[in-house]
Amino acid sequence: MSGPSTPARTQVTTGGWAILSATVKGVGKKYSQDSCGARSVARGAAAVLTVADGHGSAAHFRSDLGSRWAVEEFTACAEGFAREVVRVGADAAGWNGLRAEARRLPQQVAHRWRERALLHDCNSPAHGGRRLPGTADTARDLAVYGSTLIGAVLTERMLFCWQLGDGDIVLVDADGTPHTPLSTGPDMGDETDSLCEPEPWRKMRSHWQPFTAGAPPAVLISTDGLSKSFADHQGFLDFATGVTERAAGQGVPAVQAQLADWLERAAKYSGDDTTFVGALAATAPAEPDRSAEGSADRSAEQEAEKGTAW
Repeated sequence: MSGPSTPARTQVTTGGWAILSATVKGVGKKYSQDSCGARSVARGAAAVLTVADGHGSAAHFRSDLGSRWAVEEFTACAEGFAREVVRVGADAAGWNGLRAEARRLPQQVAHRWRERALLHDCNSPAHGGRRLPGTADTARDLAVYGSTLIGAVLTERMLFCWQLGDGDIVLVDADGTPHTPLSTGPDMGDETDSLCEPEPWRKMRSHWQPFTAGAPPAVLISTDGLSKSFADHQGFLDFATGVTERAAGQGVPAVQAQLADWLERAAKYSGDDTTFVGALAATAPAEPDRSAEGSADRSAEQEAEKGTAW
């Protein structure tokens, strides 16, 4: 699909980042296995975004906890890193140090996540304290907590992002062009890398990007429940650009007010928990061109008739 058109407006950049965040439960599920975090750091000079998708099958019956811990531990590690990125700023001499710290961050997060899972399982054994076949007496089955993780640290000068398992991160340029820096191609099934695996940081993909011509208007992260709701990948990218356009035209608060409803509709198509967070360059919306609103409404109605998440 393509995102709905928006009335033309003149924008004024106000500095810092505005935050979007919403999560909805999959259709027919008792509770969601997704977790998310999105917050401004360093007085708005940086944004820390993260989503995690607990695996949710019978073998992963505590994955709602696993996804929550993934978000909490990533955020705890990334906030300090984000402040350091802001401190270094445009000083290229400090960038090598930042990149080295960025490479260490996945292992720090994984260790902290594992400590929480082990402590929880020691206090409340997932299998009643029974020894699992083929394991040592001290082995713990952390698969019950299995979760993916995507996280990003964003400033006006650079972006760092990390991904373990499925889900999507999209950068939308000033001209509306979407980019997926950590994409590995179409999802080929339900199997995914997980924090519950041995040394999961070795499978975590990462991306570092300095901004020489200004930061992109939007960095958006979502669990795979959103992209799976579209007929093709282009439809998902159109949604991302549509969200960015609406935020620029109507203001981020107006988009935040509608976001959960959009995700509810997406979840009806995918059947999965659906979570979306984003950081958008803060702008002050001007009055819209009212002459464009009629065609924008008709465009949205036409897209809805095609069975899209909008």
